[in-house]
Amino acid sequence: MKIGFIGLGNMGAPMAANLVAAGHEVWGFDMAAPCPEGVQAASGAPQAAEGADVVITMLPNGAILRAVAGEIIAHMSPGAVLLDCSTVDVQSARDVAEIAAKSGLMAMDAPVSGGVGGAAAGTLTFMAGGPEDGFAKVAPLFEIMGQKAVHCGPSGNGQAAKICNNMILGVTMIGTCEAFALADKLGLDRQKMFDVVSTSSGYSWSMNAYCPAPGVGPQSPADNDYTPGFAADLMLKDLRLSQQAAQAVDADTPMGQAATALYQSFVEEEDGAGKDFSAMLPRFTSRRRM
Repeated sequence: MKIGFIGLGNMGAPMAANLVAAGHEVWGFDMAAPCPEGVQAASGAPQAAEGADVVITMLPNGAILRAVAGEIIAHMSPGAVLLDCSTVDVQSARDVAEIAAKSGLMAMDAPVSGGVGGAAAGTLTFMAGGPEDGFAKVAPLFEIMGQKAVHCGPSGNGQAAKICNNMILGVTMIGTCEAFALADKLGLDRQKMFDVVSTSSGYSWSMNAYCPAPGVGPQSPADNDYTPGFAADLMLKDLRLSQQAAQAVDADTPMGQAATALYQSFVEEEDGAGKDFSAMLPRFTSRRRM
């Protein structure tokens, strides 16, 4: 395929590089980042989109997605797919899909899970919303850039799946860190704590695959001074999106709301900015009960 790729940052660049390695013609554009090797540099977003079978966007937020879509839709060929892999608010995804459909395009929102490592390794998980024929057209690209893609339903449902998943992740990571901090104060060895919880009803991805305690469980950012695998700043962004969506549909999410408030404090008022989201553990161990 001929592919346009707009947004070549930490996630977009390795995704585009994997598409080139698989033999696709990729035209890329980013306001700041250079094109990775093999990606042909476009003069702007419209040139990257022109004549492409699929245009992939990986952008910071819904406002920028709307602006880029406004730039490129008129330059895209009828029947092409606008595949947004950003994590944005549900309404922006649905609004862009509606505008694209009016121009004879298929729009898919397909945020990812797996981080920069997954982007480089081609092992991302895609949560896709949009028309079935659009999903079928981009499925071969999902196979190159990731290890799994789930069609979650109509436009916006990919974003819905992502923010619901990450709300669970934020809540469970806080619970895991709280439990380790409590175990410390009770004199329970961290390794013994892990050995029990990882094989008991407290089992979770936050504990078993991404343990926030250094030297316990499999390798994780905790073992690298909490250098981000998934930054606390990005967790805060996703939690805020979850609460924005909850408010829009009148959903009751008290745990999600509490997690959002804690990560906001951690990132904006404490020293959490630039650290992994699992750095909540030293945050709890160094603070007294409030």
